[in-house]
Amino acid sequence: MASLPFEYEVSHSRVRTNGIWMHVAEKGEGPHLVLLLHGFPQTWYAWRHQMAFLAARGFRAVAPDLRGFGDSDSPLSPAAYTIPHLVGDLVGLLDHFGHRQAFVVGHDWGAVAGWFLSLFRPDLVKGLVALSSPYSPRSPGTRILESYKPLGDGFFITQFQKPGRAERAFARYDYLTVMKKLLLHNKKEILIAPPEMEIIDFLETPATLPSWITEEDLQVYADKFQESGFTGPLNYYRAMDLNWELLGPWDGAKITVPTKFIIGNKENGFEAAGAKDYIQGNIFKNLVPNVEVVILDGHRFIHEERAQQVCDEILNFFHKHSIESQL
Repeated sequence: MASLPFEYEVSHSRVRTNGIWMHVAEKGEGPHLVLLLHGFPQTWYAWRHQMAFLAARGFRAVAPDLRGFGDSDSPLSPAAYTIPHLVGDLVGLLDHFGHRQAFVVGHDWGAVAGWFLSLFRPDLVKGLVALSSPYSPRSPGTRILESYKPLGDGFFITQFQKPGRAERAFARYDYLTVMKKLLLHNKKEILIAPPEMEIIDFLETPATLPSWITEEDLQVYADKFQESGFTGPLNYYRAMDLNWELLGPWDGAKITVPTKFIIGNKENGFEAAGAKDYIQGNIFKNLVPNVEVVILDGHRFIHEERAQQVCDEILNFFHKHSIESQL
């Protein structure tokens, strides 16, 4: 398998943190720790390009499987997947590695974890690079799932809510096909299936692979989800309303750590859902005053699709803020 030579160059360990065991991949040595946080539906392997790039430039790259994913523990209850749980896991990881501060890079749910680590514990974060998922204000009067009702039952997050529903739908396909459907779709609109259709049925299976990913890469993901299942990852979505309840004390709070936000211009919902206007507007800049926004040509999984560009953006950000911290 093509991925194995690279995988052999990465050290693997399990770390006890916040009451669970987390699997961690690590590469490189150096004074600066970089915490790389994946999203749905991926694992630490999503960062293989960035790990090699950063390690070759003197950074210590650490990429965990987030709780519920890969070889990390997967608690059964959706209530164990709240943002305070995710941040607690990361605080424990940083303590384990003995670093007072780290650079944090996150994509999708990993970006959400990075945003709230930066909000709750700015003392631990030298700088944050968030991809695809911007920091969004909490609506004090409307629960998250209530706000999604106008999108109907076909909206993917709505379909992910009922325990077992998405799992049964995914099970109609082999794991490799599920990965192809979830990772390789090119839909620019919000992901909403037609009436009486599950989102996994709505997403097409591409006949050919794009140049940025191989069959072997997809098989790495497929093999891991075949071992772990999808319930843990889907529980992130099932905890969204609980997050809304828990995060009330931080309404309107600003994230003040240095931040770079990277998104693809073909991200689903980038224009249709207002993401482009939001990240270029005043509300986002007010909530994250020290943010630099970068829009690349690409889709949801921009860290793989435009791996070198993302690596360069990350490194430029690290160099800028490493120098600033020494002044």
